[in-house]
Amino acid sequence: MTGTFVITGTDTDIGKSVFAAALTAALSASYWKPVQAGLADGTDSETVAQIGGVDPARILPERYRLKIPASPHFSAAQEGIVIGLDDLVVPQVEGPLIIEGAGGALVPVNPDLLFADLFAHWGLPVIIVASTALGTINHSLLTIEALRSRAVPIHGIAFIGDENVDSEQTICWIGAVRHLGRLPMIEELAAEPLREAFDAHFNIADFIS
Repeated sequence: MTGTFVITGTDTDIGKSVFAAALTAALSASYWKPVQAGLADGTDSETVAQIGGVDPARILPERYRLKIPASPHFSAAQEGIVIGLDDLVVPQVEGPLIIEGAGGALVPVNPDLLFADLFAHWGLPVIIVASTALGTINHSLLTIEALRSRAVPIHGIAFIGDENVDSEQTICWIGAVRHLGRLPMIEELAAEPLREAFDAHFNIADFIS
């Protein structure tokens, strides 16, 4: 599926949805969050539409909308739901598609299925979103290793935060992954500033196959 990417993170709350919003807008793609855990503070789909300026018609409905903001396997269990592998079929859309996971690659979808396993099942290229803050080398290399051990194709890594040349270079060298760019912190998270930041720090050609 040309132009389709899965977005995962090295941790939760590191800017994965912000990057997903920027990439969705840049590619004029559709966006899909298969499992949303936590509804009270808004959803990632709503965030992508709002800060990315993405047409709501290109935001696909979540397969699961779970109330509790926790790991999907736990949130689902509290509602008497079991999420199965066959329930998470990648939608067929016209044009590119950005799929966002929940938290990191080893977050459980159900007690026997991790997101990394789901990514392996899909066989789609994954973009890892990593912070530039302290601890990112360990978190990033562990994520790379977890995906590689499952033969998940890694398209590259996108960093979020202030420039940290040594950490970024070390991760890419040891992990043997492509440095796609770094999205700096943006004071006003809105469509235009996000577009300008993405255009300044990423090459759109790296996402077009």
